[in-house]
Amino acid sequence: MSAVTLFLAGAATISILMLLWERYAGFSAQTSSDYESEELQIDLRTHLNGPIKCEGIIFGPWGRVVSRFSADFEAAWDANRGIMSERFRYDSGNTQEREWRLELGNDGRIKADADDLVGVGSGQQSGSSVKLDYNLRLPQEAGGYVLKVTDWMYLTPDGHIVNRSVFRKFGIKVAELVATMKRVDVH
Repeated sequence: MSAVTLFLAGAATISILMLLWERYAGFSAQTSSDYESEELQIDLRTHLNGPIKCEGIIFGPWGRVVSRFSADFEAAWDANRGIMSERFRYDSGNTQEREWRLELGNDGRIKADADDLVGVGSGQQSGSSVKLDYNLRLPQEAGGYVLKVTDWMYLTPDGHIVNRSVFRKFGIKVAELVATMKRVDVH
């Protein structure tokens, strides 16, 4: 076997192993049922309701921090339909606004829509977690690309939410976001 053939075989083997790892042992391997039997139970209508403070970090494709942000959210629910307005402030000085329109089914299924989504997002509330999948169109100044996003939100014992999101283009991870969300006490 030539050196080139061995190199290509090795590269193919490593690629397959990485894909298998991601599918069966990595972030993408989680399912909502992994969290359904937990004692801690999230309810979007309670935990994402009213004024919310959010802070987070965005990692680029090489795992290094590329941006930091803080945000103010305002969420309100009418039975199983919710509106969540978000106002982001990035360390670059840029700002961004988004309004989510959410619908929560009696079985925990979620439908999500926003003006910068392509199509409708879908997800599941289960146990202490929420999973949401959607296609997000980036602003023109960020290239206008459409990324496939998987959000996982996890409820902490003190009622805060930790959000981890992975952004993919052509199946390749291009960014990751980690954020905390906590309700603001209104007196």
